[in-house]
Amino acid sequence: MPDIQLGVIEGQFADLIWEREPVTSSELVKAAETAFGWKRTTTHTVLKRLCEKGLFKNTRGTVTSLISRPQFYAIQSRQFVKNTFKGSLPAFLAAFTQSSKLTSEEAEAIRKLIDETGEG
Repeated sequence: MPDIQLGVIEGQFADLIWEREPVTSSELVKAAETAFGWKRTTTHTVLKRLCEKGLFKNTRGTVTSLISRPQFYAIQSRQFVKNTFKGSLPAFLAAFTQSSKLTSEEAEAIRKLIDETGEG
């Protein structure tokens, strides 16, 4: 999977697309004007950038994703753990839970994930 970096506004615009896809570029122009106050040219510029990054495609005025929102955020999460915690998920969880304890529901959800995805 590609390493795609998005700025805050690009991320918000990507979310806008994911919420509506498949969506026409005309509908995106209207949605971006309402959400961000953008002009048509700004919407098309940011859309082009996201397409060049491999996140979306614009085929004859219809925009669809090449990478789903869950896939994208999974990639970003793995990259964050890799870059910040040398790839150690336990180190990430230790840092994450250092200032606040997990609820019993969160702990159970993590146990379930481990059971479902762990080896053996």
